[in-house]
Amino acid sequence: MSRFGKWVTVALLVVAGGLFAQQVQASEPVYKGTFSENAVSGYDTVAYFKAGKPVKGSEQFKTNYQGAVWLFSSQANLDAFKANPEKYAPQYGGYCAYGLSRGKLVSADPEAWKIVDGKLYLNYDKDVQQLWSAQQADYIKKADAAWPTAKE
Repeated sequence: MSRFGKWVTVALLVVAGGLFAQQVQASEPVYKGTFSENAVSGYDTVAYFKAGKPVKGSEQFKTNYQGAVWLFSSQANLDAFKANPEKYAPQYGGYCAYGLSRGKLVSADPEAWKIVDGKLYLNYDKDVQQLWSAQQADYIKKADAAWPTAKE
């Protein structure tokens, strides 16, 4: 796909995400999807930090936090999250960091992630993540500014 084609695809995803976001209650602090109560699509957020990769969580190790169910792959990871959820929860409630930098609440793929300065960021998909990574400091600054009003 050409560079222009990727830009068009990303622009369409942001617009589609904006339409989808209108269906999501903006007061919802954590992205859970339409048919689930699970944060981060059921992935273990502590594993990103400890294992350095996305790992599916288990119903055996779960907790509630900010109106969502959080699943973990082990008791140790569940305990670490309970001790300091702000450290392990993804930024922007698990919504796409790039989408939010554009003022939109857009879903995110747990496989498109990055830890920056000790914080977990998710993106819509790996193509969007590549775009976001090219200027991540600027996009993080924009998303940080947009988050307080986006979640109201």
